Amino acid sequence: MPTISNKGRNMPESPIRKLAPYADIAKQKGHKVYHLNIGQPDIKTPEVAIEAVKNIDLTLIEYSPSAGYESYRKKLAQFYQRQNVNVNSEDIIVTTGGSEALLFALATITDPGDEIIIPEPFYANYHAFASSTSATVVPLVSTIETAFALPSIEEVEKLITPKTKAILICNPGNPTGYLYSETEIKQLAGLIKKYDLYLIADEVYREFLYDGDDVHFSVMNLEDVQQNVIMVDSVSKRYSMCGARIGCLITKNKDVLATVMKFAQARLSPPTIEQIACEAAIDTPQSYFDEVIAEYKERRNTLIAELNKIEGVIVTKPKGAFYCIAQLPIENSDDFAQWLLESYDLNGETVMVAPAAGFYSTPGMGLNQVRIAYVLNKKDLITAVNILKEALFAYNNK
Repeated sequence: MPTISNKGRNMPESPIRKLAPYADIAKQKGHKVYHLNIGQPDIKTPEVAIEAVKNIDLTLIEYSPSAGYESYRKKLAQFYQRQNVNVNSEDIIVTTGGSEALLFALATITDPGDEIIIPEPFYANYHAFASSTSATVVPLVSTIETAFALPSIEEVEKLITPKTKAILICNPGNPTGYLYSETEIKQLAGLIKKYDLYLIADEVYREFLYDGDDVHFSVMNLEDVQQNVIMVDSVSKRYSMCGARIGCLITKNKDVLATVMKFAQARLSPPTIEQIACEAAIDTPQSYFDEVIAEYKERRNTLIAELNKIEGVIVTKPKGAFYCIAQLPIENSDDFAQWLLESYDLNGETVMVAPAAGFYSTPGMGLNQVRIAYVLNKKDLITAVNILKEALFAYNNK
C-alpha cells in the first residue's frame, strides 16, 4: 500500500474541529450543543453584501485576475487609507481567505528548515501552514499570569538564530485577545531591522477593540522597515462573512509580491462572486460596526464575569478579537472537552470548547486550558457557562 508523506503525517490536526464528530453524536442524541469552540460569528452579514449577491447579473462566472479584481483592490486600499493605514492597491493581492495569504507568505519567504518565531498560544493553523511549507515554528512563550503579554524584547531576541526568517504575530490575537501596543510593534520592528527579518502581521481582528483608550497600530505604518513587513487580512470577521473565503496579502516589497503572484497564478484566481460581495461590503455604514463592537464588548464582559464566578477558573479580560483562554481546574482539557460531548448534558444541553494545547507549540503547555469564543448572544453565553460550571463539578467528582 502506498505510504503517506512525512509532511502529511506531521500536519497537526485542528484543535477547533477535531471534536466535531462528537458534537454530531451529541446532536443525534437530541442534545443542544452551545458552540464556544469556533470563531463563527452569529452577527448578520451587512445587507449591502447580501444584496450585491442577490443582484448579480452575469451570464458567465469567469476567472478573476490572479491578484483579484482591480476595482476591489482599489476600493480595499481606500478602506485602509480611511483608517490611516499606508496601503495602495498595487500593494494588495487578493487571496482565498486569510489562510491562503498566510500560506503564500510562508511559502514565499521560507525554505525547508527556516524558522518562524511566533508568540504562543497562537492560532493553531499557523502550525499547519508552517508544516505545509516545511518551516519550523519557534514558540515564544507567553502566560496567562501576564495576560499573555508579549515577553521582553530581549527574550524575543534570544530566539533569533541564523535560520530565523520571520516573526509572526496576530494583532489583536487569536486565541488570547491580546492587543499589541504601538511600542511593542516598534520594538519588534527594531529586531527585524537589526537581523533583516520579515515581520508578518495577521490583522484580521483589527476592528474588534473594546476599551476606549486602546487603538490598533498596523505594521503597514512602520516607516523604516516597509520592505520587511507583510500584512494579512480577511473579510471573515469584519463583515461576518466567514464563508466568503476572501482575504488579502499586503506588502510594499515588490519581490515578495512577485513571488506571491506565482502561487496566486498556480491556484488561478480568488472566487469571483465572493469578490463582488466583498467589494460591496466596503460600503457598509459605520453604524454597523458601532453596533457590532458594542455587542461584542457586552458579550466579553458577560463571559468574563460568568467565568470568574466558577471556583478554580482563571481567565484574563481580552482587549480585542472575540476569544479568551480560560484555565480550568482539570488536568486534561482534551479529555474534558470530549467528555462534555460524549458523556455529559445538563437538561439535554452541553457545550463544545476548543482544548488549548493545540494552540501551543511547546509540549505540555495549555493542557488545562480551553479557548472560548464569545460569538453567542449574552443569554446563551450565560447558559453555556453555567453548563460548564456544573460539568466541571461532575467531571471532577466522577
